[in-house]
Amino acid sequence: MPEVYDPLTDPAPAHDVRAVLRIRAFRRLWVAFGLSSLGDWIGLLALTAMAKSFAGDDYQAANFAIGGVLFLRVLPALVMGPVAGWVADRLDRRWTMILGDLIRAAFFVTIPLVGTLTWLLVATVLIEIVSLVWGPAKDASVPNLVPRHRLEAANQISLITTYGTALPAAVIFTAITLVTRWAGDFSIDLAVYVNAATFVVSAIAIVSVAEIGRAIHDHEDHPTLWRTMVEGWSYVTGTPVVRGLVVGISGAFAAGAVVIGLGRTYVEDLGAGDPGYGVLFGAVFGGLALGMGFAPRLFSGLSRRRLFSAGLVGSGICLAALALIQQIEIATMIAILLGFCAGASWVSGYTLLGLEVPDAVRGRTFAFVQSAVRTVLAVTLAIAPFAAGAIGRNTWTIGGESVTYNGASMTMLIAAIVAGVIGLIAWRQMDDRPGVPFWRDLRRSFGKTPGVYPTTGLFIAMEGGDGAGKSTQSALLMEWLKAQGHQVVMTRQPGATDVGKTLRQIVLDPATGDISHRTEALIYAADKAEHVDSVIKPALKAGAVVITDRYVDSALAYQGSGRDLDLSDVERVNRWATDDLRPNLTILLDLPPKSGLDRFTERDRIEAQSHDFHVRVRNAFLELAAAEPQHYLVIDATQDREAIAEQIRARLQPMLPKVDL
Repeated sequence: MPEVYDPLTDPAPAHDVRAVLRIRAFRRLWVAFGLSSLGDWIGLLALTAMAKSFAGDDYQAANFAIGGVLFLRVLPALVMGPVAGWVADRLDRRWTMILGDLIRAAFFVTIPLVGTLTWLLVATVLIEIVSLVWGPAKDASVPNLVPRHRLEAANQISLITTYGTALPAAVIFTAITLVTRWAGDFSIDLAVYVNAATFVVSAIAIVSVAEIGRAIHDHEDHPTLWRTMVEGWSYVTGTPVVRGLVVGISGAFAAGAVVIGLGRTYVEDLGAGDPGYGVLFGAVFGGLALGMGFAPRLFSGLSRRRLFSAGLVGSGICLAALALIQQIEIATMIAILLGFCAGASWVSGYTLLGLEVPDAVRGRTFAFVQSAVRTVLAVTLAIAPFAAGAIGRNTWTIGGESVTYNGASMTMLIAAIVAGVIGLIAWRQMDDRPGVPFWRDLRRSFGKTPGVYPTTGLFIAMEGGDGAGKSTQSALLMEWLKAQGHQVVMTRQPGATDVGKTLRQIVLDPATGDISHRTEALIYAADKAEHVDSVIKPALKAGAVVITDRYVDSALAYQGSGRDLDLSDVERVNRWATDDLRPNLTILLDLPPKSGLDRFTERDRIEAQSHDFHVRVRNAFLELAAAEPQHYLVIDATQDREAIAEQIRARLQPMLPKVDL
């Protein structure tokens, strides 16, 4: 018999995409919603092209028809969104998705058969209403198909599939319109029929996913739409970071909506026709998928706040370039870059919302964000084509040369300026590393790896300057964890192993005197290598909670910033020494150097360094924490030790592994 795959015992890392796709039920659902997403994008391209065909050669009428289709695709979400979610929660999810796919396929088939703009607009609304029920049913099913520790990777696959299928949809649409160009309007009809076929195949795929069923309700609280909106609005407006995120995310969506809303007439102005529209559409969404999939890893050295704001500013710059360029080949390359910048902002913004918003108000805040984004999309999709139509075709003569810039390009240019201003405002509100030059941050971000985070046990590092209270808090934390039934290993660097004790004596004893800074860095790295291999890794593999007093951050702060060594060299050596193993959480006890050092009557070789040295060390710790706030807890160490301990426990509680009773 073939081996049965057990996702709970799969040793692959939690973020391994292949491990998620080995889960049969999720894999089949993924195929289904991938086909549905593909059909959705082909439908968008075909319906906007068909709307222009129905409108004829009139420039304004064509823009108004396309704007109507795009606006009506978003309008049902504003009116029916909460109702559709309520319906999806009360029906059998599998049959909801099967019937939803078949109904959408039927509606698409009728559009070319009826052949009028009025029915196209009516069918668009009906299709979107069905999609509003289908989407929540799919999203609610995913957590029931994958283990909890695989859920984040499953959601990432879903997100990339949803937007990444725009690229093959554009390729299919372009191929159909090129191959069947001789058939005239029938080429667009054929694209609609291909779209309908994808929904039928999706329905067939979902039939085989028997694990999807009806939602279970245990006295759930379903707040009204008004209550959800009011509470979400109150939290967003009262929290500067979240307010900046919402404004920025809305701006990113608005920039993308301008391109989609004006893309058809923009490529017509360039003489590229339907194939050019498909290429431009695919370029934007292909870039969006690349940005969401690779930007966080490519720019891992940038904090998420800086990546979010930089992506917004980059989107505005690219949109301005797109408006000014009048050549389809160059415009396509710019569109890919525009999508990449928007995708980087999109994924980092939503990740920040999940990290910055407390769990008690997270659902309401996301509900508000979704409503705000849909409103912005609806307004942008409605206004942009109408503005382009109102501006019309314009030709100027400059120095004897005729220059033509039509309404689509000029509207894009206005939107680019707005997007750039929104990005700069978000930067001013959210920059978490003031005083650190952005370009230096950007250069340092290349080549960094995301690291390896333990999937068994829990790895905690206590960091901070000398005298900050790391040993005290480590002991209090160990006592609390043991009382809850956890296996705990408390250790330190340097000196936790026999080799480490000798190295500690060398590097900390004042009698050692002055040694080369590189020698000092390598001694600390040697201690870490032995410590990780002989203490930390075996304990984590056994499922223990490991608490280490100092880890790689201390080397980066003391030897990298405190000494005159290149930080990238110190990091490279220490990442290699530790096999790039990183703590699940680093607790940084922040204390002014003088306050910490005054606690010592005698000082070792490192503690005896100058005040400026320890100030550089403190600033380095804070800079490291600001770059990856999701993996850090920064605490004011001037507080009472019990108050500090309570903050540590509150942060760790949801991260702790399950205790076998």
